[in-house]
Amino acid sequence: MEQKEVTNSFPLIGDKFPELTVQTTEGQIKLPDDYKGKWLVLFSHPADFTPVCTTEFVAFAKRKDQFDAINTELLGLSIDQVFSHIKWDEWIKEKLNVEIPFPIIADSNGDISKKIGMIHPGKGSQTVRAVFIIDPKGYIRLILYYPQEIGRNMDEIVRVVKALQVSDEKNVAVPANWPDNELIKDRVIVPPPSDKKAAKKRLEDYECYDWWFCHKENT
Repeated sequence: MEQKEVTNSFPLIGDKFPELTVQTTEGQIKLPDDYKGKWLVLFSHPADFTPVCTTEFVAFAKRKDQFDAINTELLGLSIDQVFSHIKWDEWIKEKLNVEIPFPIIADSNGDISKKIGMIHPGKGSQTVRAVFIIDPKGYIRLILYYPQEIGRNMDEIVRVVKALQVSDEKNVAVPANWPDNELIKDRVIVPPPSDKKAAKKRLEDYECYDWWFCHKENT
């Protein structure tokens, strides 16, 4: 029987993350079910034993406490076999004195990466530096993509998870560079009014630049 080729698809923000059973350095994991009730940062790297990827793994590991504090798990992925992941994990601990505290998916045939759009079309079979932030209900809330040559900013990944959580909890929008926005600092933006009466009252209830740009304390 002819095997059907897996195409390189691309899930969108708001989509339910596809149900997948994956092999990792810590055994099999069912996505997204095994992370129900948790936020998940799923990130791909081009290859084990490469300099930029090594710096990224160290950066993620050093921020594990920050992710734990915001109910967020980390999960890596590349098109390498599990023994390569394990050996690289050991190398980082031995040479750099950093223990990798999260599992790494072994996607040796690339099928998983193709299903979620992680294959760089101009780079053969290697994965891009993709980041999917998945909420506790299994929905994709944010997607980041970096080229192979540029390492990610892990503080930004921590920041956007916090921002998503604040937005969900308080039904607000979050400004640029939050919590250090140039106009309103760590305050948050009130959703737009639905009618003229609400627009007029908005100026009485909140601090505003105008009725369409009102903000409040993040409390």
